[in-house]
Amino acid sequence: MTNLLIDATTFAETAIDGFVLANPGHVRRVDGGVVRSSVIPEGRVAVVVGGGSGHYPAFAGIVGPGLAAAAVCGNIFASPASGQAYRVCRAVERGAGVLLTFGNYAGDVLQFGMAAERLRGEGVDVRVVTVTDDVASATADEIAKRRGIAGDLTVFKAAGAAAEAGADLDEVERIAQLANSRTRSFGVAFSGCTLPGADEPLFTVPDGMMAVGLGIHGEPGISEVPVPSAPDLAALLVERLLDELPGDVPTASGARAVVILNGLGDFKYEELFVVYASVHRLLGEAGVIVADTECGELVTSLDMSGVSLTLFWVTDELEELWRAPADTPAYRTGSIDAEPDTRDHGVSDAAADVRRTVSGPEETAAAQQVLVCLEAVHRMIVASEDEFGRIDAIAGDGDHGIGMSRGATGALAAAKSVVAEQGSLAELLAEAGEAWSENGGGTSGALWGIALTAAGASLPPSSEVSATAVSSAVDAALAAIQNLGKAEVGDKTLVDAFVPFADELRRRVSAGEALTASWTGAATASVRAAEATADLEPRLGRARPHVERSLGHPDAGAVSFARIVTTVGDRLGDLPHE
Repeated sequence: MTNLLIDATTFAETAIDGFVLANPGHVRRVDGGVVRSSVIPEGRVAVVVGGGSGHYPAFAGIVGPGLAAAAVCGNIFASPASGQAYRVCRAVERGAGVLLTFGNYAGDVLQFGMAAERLRGEGVDVRVVTVTDDVASATADEIAKRRGIAGDLTVFKAAGAAAEAGADLDEVERIAQLANSRTRSFGVAFSGCTLPGADEPLFTVPDGMMAVGLGIHGEPGISEVPVPSAPDLAALLVERLLDELPGDVPTASGARAVVILNGLGDFKYEELFVVYASVHRLLGEAGVIVADTECGELVTSLDMSGVSLTLFWVTDELEELWRAPADTPAYRTGSIDAEPDTRDHGVSDAAADVRRTVSGPEETAAAQQVLVCLEAVHRMIVASEDEFGRIDAIAGDGDHGIGMSRGATGALAAAKSVVAEQGSLAELLAEAGEAWSENGGGTSGALWGIALTAAGASLPPSSEVSATAVSSAVDAALAAIQNLGKAEVGDKTLVDAFVPFADELRRRVSAGEALTASWTGAATASVRAAEATADLEPRLGRARPHVERSLGHPDAGAVSFARIVTTVGDRLGDLPHE
């Protein structure tokens, strides 16, 4: 995607910094994303949007009066960490609560959900509305499983306008839910997108073919068909959306719809206009009244060549909110006056002065030994980054390797700090888990972060740690992952490798086997289970709509889990003490 030599590890952060510098009248930087640079009055509901970077104008480009109060910005195609979402929400919360709204992706649901729970624990009223507009990603009777694509804009705009008008949180939530229920989208792609610094796209489309039903994170389409003419493409898009009307829209004839024809990054405006001419004609022939039109790049996917059509079936109330003024860097309508905000609302959740109780020699030794294991895990993950990405790209978005590498790097840095300060094993795991979540983002960041944290919280003082305690810590980590992600054995996730590992470790330890032997035996069971995921159909995550692509290939999360526990087992055998 990039034409210049860049550092891919800092690309997203640098792009956000440059975006803020280019738009000082609209946005300002906070830790975790951007917030509007105009005053948000006290008592105003804060509509906070967000997700991975790589979709500009979504999400940072639609922050401003009449739309979002803030955007949480993750790495390229990776959901933000819960700490980022927490800090951004804190920067814009004005006493009336927060509406968090974002596309329905597993990582975003997990990370934003954890931020919401943290805010609620501090007395902030938080509501969550996930956008589920993509008709290709699930059937009509499983709408809650659908992902959010260009229809994000209709939900964000309606909710933002309601908040700007002074509606309370109950009303803003109702409006967002109503807008989502009346929005449908469908897209196609002619080529895949390429991550910054990468040499190859995440997926390719054969010459002369078109991928149908694509996602916006580099996920491949549901099927491939020959490239049609512009009128035939318009017919495909329109017919698919008219085939499924929202329940409270009995017929398209006479119904009013806002029409969004969205370019995905490398589909030129002139071609969009050519396609829209046929879209407009076909909608007219179906009796649809076009209430308004947006034709351009609104939710992109880096340099993907593709287009999506969104129909937002408006009521009088929703149409008024859609037409309400908004002033953001990338989306402006009407006229709106806003006072610049010169106050500092930045929030940090890091302790300013960490004071540790210096651990005894046994605790220090235990923490040092775990650090040795974590160093080995980090080396393995960095060396396997491309491989993990390739496995993930078969039916997903290909970011698993990048996310795991960033998460493990952050966790290792945190662990080194704890050991240098003679902290305990519980502190090491807790802080490594927080750092993994913060740096990794996405689903893997959330799951590995909470796993390490839960494991650390379950351990007794290090001088009393036994094989039984380690097995119990593994069980605690697994329970935390399943409670957060809701995955079960057979869903084709890391849980398929984790459950056999935990079960075998528990069985061996209960039989009196030493920790190292128990762990390595359990790791072998995990490797076999990870390999067996090739025969499973995905039931969760971004691979779920791509069953045929996924079959015959193992799950990336299960493979990386098995590699991690195998690496730890190898290092345990080299350590002087169990």
